[in-house]
Amino acid sequence: MRKIKTAVIGAGFMGKVHTEAIRRLGNVDVVAVCASPGRDAAKVGHTFDVPHSTGNWKTLVDDPEVEAVHLCTPNALHYPMAKAFLEAGKHVLCEKPLATSYAEAKEMLDIARHKHLAHCTNHNLRYYPVVQHIRQMIEGGELGEILVVQGTYSQDWLLYDTDFNWRIESKANGPSRVVGDIGSHWMDMIQHLTGLKITALCANLQTFHKTRKRPKGSVETFAGKTLQPDEYDEIPIETEDFASVLVELGERARGAYTVSQVSAGNKNRFQIEIYGTKRGVKWNQEAPDELWIGNRNSPNQLIVKDPSLLAPKAAGYADLPGGHSEGYDDTHKQVFKRFYHRVLHPTTHIEYPTFEDGVRGMKLIEKVLESHQRRGWVDVG
Repeated sequence: MRKIKTAVIGAGFMGKVHTEAIRRLGNVDVVAVCASPGRDAAKVGHTFDVPHSTGNWKTLVDDPEVEAVHLCTPNALHYPMAKAFLEAGKHVLCEKPLATSYAEAKEMLDIARHKHLAHCTNHNLRYYPVVQHIRQMIEGGELGEILVVQGTYSQDWLLYDTDFNWRIESKANGPSRVVGDIGSHWMDMIQHLTGLKITALCANLQTFHKTRKRPKGSVETFAGKTLQPDEYDEIPIETEDFASVLVELGERARGAYTVSQVSAGNKNRFQIEIYGTKRGVKWNQEAPDELWIGNRNSPNQLIVKDPSLLAPKAAGYADLPGGHSEGYDDTHKQVFKRFYHRVLHPTTHIEYPTFEDGVRGMKLIEKVLESHQRRGWVDVG
């Protein structure tokens, strides 16, 4: 079996997640890692246990050994990096949001298509086994016609004005933070599961901390809670902490979601609720193996992940038997497995989110910002 050689660009929280998930595949080797300029690349290479490390991503663009790259960098770097690697003939898997604008994302997709390269937007949260079971239920008509969708993606890691991360600053993150970072997951998920597109929306955004205290040194995602007062600089904030969005899906379905990074006690509460004319379902990422099924005229159900009891197509996303939990890291493995299958077999059916999904996501993010600025409904198109 031929081994694919790949590079991970970005050595923070997501870079670690990607590297560990890639190694679980068996047929892909991480041959290089790129750290940000302010970090010790040699130390990062030792920590990641890779043969080559660098602080300059451009040195990997023309490296003939690297066939594919994972972009795990701040959002503003996705476009220039993806463009360079794609033009050099390398397959690209990119974190979401795909870029900082719809125009950038569309150009990334156009280049990938022109070069006939595999391209993936890492909407990994689709690939919990129970979530895939929901999709099969809906495709099989078990929920009936979809009427209502609702839910939230709530976190608390940016609750205090001393909490900081590169996502807070628009120059690295882009114009939207909470919608771009986690609202993109919610909107992608609800469309993936229902098969319906968001056709119109009405959004309201709020920045609770108009200023924040930025650490004088770098801080990794979900870290940095122990700094002292003299280790901060106070800066103005442009990106949002919270958003509430009303949505229309297709001609009839309606719904709403909230996204927040300042909701105390919520570590990573990604919840979706979908209600049809026959029954409803509810799922929460903080209990990823459980699925609530609601019935009108019979007792409700709570099922626990067991591949032998899931819909056949959903069972293929579970690699462990019932009673053995599969979580966040496993979802990445499932995406990467299908992405690299496509790299090896270019004509095979695509079973992962592509740049096309990322382009759609960028359009939705821009429409959320437009709606907030106009204080009214906007059509997505």
